Order: sequence, then C-alpha cells, then structure tokens
Amino acid sequence: MMMPRLTSGFLALAVCATAAADPAREEKYYPLTTLKMPEGAVIEPGGIDLLPGRRLAVGTRRGEVWIVEGAYDPDPDPQWSLFASGLHEILGLSAAEDGSLTVTHRPGIERLRDTDGDGRADDFETLTDGWGIKGDYHEYAFGSPPDREGNIWVVLCLTGSFSSDVPFRGWCLRVTPQGEIIPTGSGVRSPGGIGPNAAGDMFYTDNQGPWNGSSSLKWLKPGGFAGHPDGNRWFALAPNLGEAPPAPNSNSRMVIERQRVPQLVPPAVILPHGRLGASSSGIAADLSGGKFGPFAGQLFVGDQCYSNVVRVFQEKVNGVYQGAAIMFREGFKSGCVPLRMDPDGVMIYGGTARGWGSRGGQDFSLERVTWSGEVPFEIHEMRARPDGFEFTFTRPADASSLADPAHWKAQAWTYIYQADYGSPEVDEYAPAITGIEVAADGRSARVRVDKLTRGHVHHFALPGVRSADGEPLLHESAYYTLNEIPAE
Repeated sequence: MMMPRLTSGFLALAVCATAAADPAREEKYYPLTTLKMPEGAVIEPGGIDLLPGRRLAVGTRRGEVWIVEGAYDPDPDPQWSLFASGLHEILGLSAAEDGSLTVTHRPGIERLRDTDGDGRADDFETLTDGWGIKGDYHEYAFGSPPDREGNIWVVLCLTGSFSSDVPFRGWCLRVTPQGEIIPTGSGVRSPGGIGPNAAGDMFYTDNQGPWNGSSSLKWLKPGGFAGHPDGNRWFALAPNLGEAPPAPNSNSRMVIERQRVPQLVPPAVILPHGRLGASSSGIAADLSGGKFGPFAGQLFVGDQCYSNVVRVFQEKVNGVYQGAAIMFREGFKSGCVPLRMDPDGVMIYGGTARGWGSRGGQDFSLERVTWSGEVPFEIHEMRARPDGFEFTFTRPADASSLADPAHWKAQAWTYIYQADYGSPEVDEYAPAITGIEVAADGRSARVRVDKLTRGHVHHFALPGVRSADGEPLLHESAYYTLNEIPAE
C-alpha cells in the first residue's frame, strides 16, 4: 500500500518521523478530539461507518469489527463492544439500513448480521471472493461505500506492489448487491483509499512507485487505465472491457502517453511527494451542506506517512478531472487510513502505523475533527483559465496585498512516467505573472501567467497575501494538476 515500506527502512522511518508543521493555528478552526480506545485491545482502523444512534462501526486491520458508542459526546468517554472477529485485514466497511455491515477484507466481501440481537455477528455471508490472493503481504483490498446502485467498488493492490501474479491484482472491480463482479478498470498499483466525490464519481488514491511519479488522487473512470500496465494480463477475464490498452513507454511523460494510450486516465490531482505527504490514503467528500465550514462539496484526502489530511478542489475540463490540493489539517496521532465524513459535519479519522511508520508517533488512533464555527482565511478554490488561474478565498482579502505580484510565487513541474520507482520533479520552470485582477469585494483574484503546461503541477504560494483584517492565510500553498487547459 504505502511507499515507506518499499524504500530503505531507515530512510522510510526518517521521512515519516520528520516533524510536522505546528498545527496550533489549525486547532482554532478545526479542533481534534482523540477518542479513548478499549483497554488491552489493539485497534488499527481500516474502515469506519456511521450507525443509527450516532454509533460508529470500526473495522480493523486485525480482522475485527467494533461498535463504538459515545464518540460524538462533547466530552467523550466512548464505550467499545466487539461485534465480529476472524476476518482478514478490513479496509472497507459500510452499514446498511437493515443493520447489516458489509466488510471488504483481503480475500473478499462479507455481509455480517446479528440475527439473535445479542450484539455479536452470527451470520457471515460471503458476497464475493472472486479475485486472486497469493498470500503476499501487499495484496490489500480497499472497498468503497455503496454507490447509487448499491455497488461496492474495490481496488486491488498488486502482488508485492510491483506485479500482478493472480487474477485482477491491479484492477478496480464493482461488486453488485447480489455479489456479481463487474471488471471496471485496470492500471491500479498500490491503493490507500477509495470513495466518491460530491458528484458520485469514484476516486482512489495511488501511492508513489513504479509508473507513479508521486502519490495522487485518481478518477476510476469505467473502462479506464490508471497507469500501471502489469495487471493488463487479465483482460481475457474482462470481456466487457474489450481489448487491453497498449503498453505505455517507460521514461516518458503522462501527457505524451495519453496520446498513445486512449484508455489512460491521468491523475486527477497529484499530491506532491514530500510536500503534502508520502502515502496518500482515505477519501471523504464534504456533503454536510456547510456544517463542516466553507468547504462543502470538496474532498478530503488522508496521508498515512505524514499523519495529515489534505483538501482537494476539483473541476472537469474537456471531460477530464483536475484540480488543486491544499493542506487542511496536521497533528494527528497516527497514520491515516480511513476517513469518514458524516452528514452533520464531523470527520472521523482512523490511524494505524504498524509496519509503515507515521509522523503521528502512536501505533493506532481514532480521532474526531469538528468545525469550531470560525471561518479560516484560506484559498477556497483554484480554477484553471486559458491564461492562468482564478483564486477564490473563504474571507475577503486585503486588495492591495492580492494585487502585489511580489506576494505570488509560482513554480511548475511534472514527473517521469516510468517503470522505475517514483520520480523526481522534472521539466521545472517558474511561470512569470503577467497580470492580477482583484475583485472589488476581495473574495477572488484572476492571475495571468506567461506559460501554462499540460501535465504539469502548477504550484502557487501566497506568503504576502493578507485578509481584510490583516491575517495571513492559514495555508499559503496550492498545487494544481493541469491535465487540460480550458477554452475561454
């Protein structure tokens, strides 16, 4: 799953152990509450969902499901009860209206029921076990919440994170409520999480490695190829998808290979390695309608190594997803795997570090993030324009600080698309700012540059921009993945 296990052990731990930025300012707007664990138990969350009565269901890497009561109390003293055990590395969990739980674990999907009402699952129904499992430690299976048709989307990690030794490793599958498997796409390498955006389209996070220059958020477009070719050997088992895509050329660029490989779907939003994280993980959309602050409709993406959460603004240009990544919250106690955002605007963060290491320092954690009611001064959206970008802000900015070109720092780069592990930042340049138009209300600015490049990350830092009342941005950097340049 995660990059730190695949590099030198000492280097991996050093990367994850590096001190994070001081999260004290973030706490004012989005306070964290650490939830107490049951004494003597090892809770390594891999899946979380909300049950009636504001209870939580938590699936763990050790194959257990726990029910948590009191996690939402103002001064929580949560009570934990074991619901099920004997499963294998749960990395997806969803609750149904009838009280059953659907669990994605390494060998398949199980539906769990408590038929006698004693608080323990006694009916374990295998919904599917229709993919290969060799026994390699890296053969993770991440499952989504149900989509609008009730399907669970599953992304299957490669064997050892490098090869596809058994069927459908490196694939996305949809599993219907009846247990039918629908092959949906190939090219997956090492997922860290899966979930829908506000529009209902499904995304997953893939981690830096072969054919992945950096970790990124990827759109699971049905019939699409996500970039790693080894799993394409199983196209004979997916007649609904037609011919396998042509093999990409190594040591190339994503934007070039898109011209050769029509099925290739570029990363929707690159999460630059070493800048925003190192092991991208869980995904949660804010569907709270403003109960979580000013970011309704945006995505939140965790990072296992850096123990943080990044915020993602998306847009679609020429039918392709792209957008900006902005830091949201640091200072969590362990490495994020699942994120869960409920309709009342509460984010639940599940942390685990065993075998992977994380900045947070604890072996596992369960934490709650709420909005204090105060609006932080942040970059709200960053939209591509034919000659630059348009920025909006959560609060009015001081117009003179926005209009000063010295307050805008721009960089652009891309990554080598290659079979080797990861990539440095390459083809770098500094776009020159040629004009800034500031809205009269200080809530937006259109920034023109001399050059935009498809396939590049365009990074803007705004260190000198201030709010109308003199406050600096809570997070001054935004990283936009420009897959397509829009027409005017």
